[in-house]
Amino acid sequence: MLRTREQVRVLGPGDRDRFIALAEQDPVVNVFADYRARLTNLDERWLGGQVWGRFEGDELVAGCHLGANLVPVQCTPDDVGAFADVALRRRSTVGTIVGPSDVVASLWDTISPRWSRPREHRPDQPHLQTSRLSAVPPARDVRVTTPSDLEALYPACVAMYTEEVGVSPESDAGGGDLYRARVQQLIGRGWSLASFDDRGVVFKAEVACATPFAAQVQGVWVRPDRRGEGLATSGMAAVVARVLGSGMAPVVSLYVNEWNTAARAAYARVGFEQTATFATLMF
Repeated sequence: MLRTREQVRVLGPGDRDRFIALAEQDPVVNVFADYRARLTNLDERWLGGQVWGRFEGDELVAGCHLGANLVPVQCTPDDVGAFADVALRRRSTVGTIVGPSDVVASLWDTISPRWSRPREHRPDQPHLQTSRLSAVPPARDVRVTTPSDLEALYPACVAMYTEEVGVSPESDAGGGDLYRARVQQLIGRGWSLASFDDRGVVFKAEVACATPFAAQVQGVWVRPDRRGEGLATSGMAAVVARVLGSGMAPVVSLYVNEWNTAARAAYARVGFEQTATFATLMF
C-alpha cells in the first residue's frame, strides 16, 4: 500500500534526467537501465516496453525497467511491492528478471504465486568490475569486428547464447532474424570484438551497453576446441584495453554464474573484482 504523498507511474521523456540521476546513484550496477534511458529518452516507442518510477513527493526514489527484461533500479527489497502489479500486467512480455540478488528475491516472493514457473533460476551471480588495464598481456589478434565478419561471427554468437541460456536464439518464430540484427547492430557500433583462425571465431565478446560511467560486457566465448589455452584471459584483457583505451567508458563490468569457476578464474586474472551479487530468472 502506498503511503501519503507516494505514487507509482509510468515515466516518459520528461522524466529522463531524473531517472538517469537515480540510476547514477550506482552507475555501474545500473548501467543497463542508464543506457536504455539515454538511448530511448524513455519514449515507449523506442523502449519496447515501459519504465516505471516510485515517487515520494516530487522525488523519484526507485524505478523498474519493464520490457523483455525486468530490471529494478535503486530498489530496496521493500520497494518492489510498489511495482508488483505493473510487473504482473506485463508478465507475458518479460523473458528475464535480473538485478541485485536480494531485490530479485524479494520481487519474486511477491509475484511468483501469479507468475509462470521460471525455466531457470540463477540466484548467485557475482557482479565484477575493473577500472584498470590488466597486468595480463592482451591478445594481439582480438580486434573490433566489421560487417564482413558477420558470416563467421554469427554462428559463434548462436553457439554462445545456446550454451549460456539453454535455448537457441533461433528457436522462436523470427528469432533468428532478430538475433542476427542484434549481432549486426553491435558490429556497427564497434562493440563486437573477436579473434579468428582458419576454422572461424576463436574468442569473442561484446559490449552490451555503455554510458559515460561504465560498459557492460556480455557474450564471452571461446570455441570449445581451443579452451584451456588461456584465451579467455588474454581475450578479456584485450576487451578491457579496448574499452578503457578508446575512452568508451572508465569501468568495465560483467556478471557471471557462480558455478562457472573457469570463467571466474579468468576474470580474476584479468583484474576484475566482485562488487555486488546479481540474480537472474529466465522464462
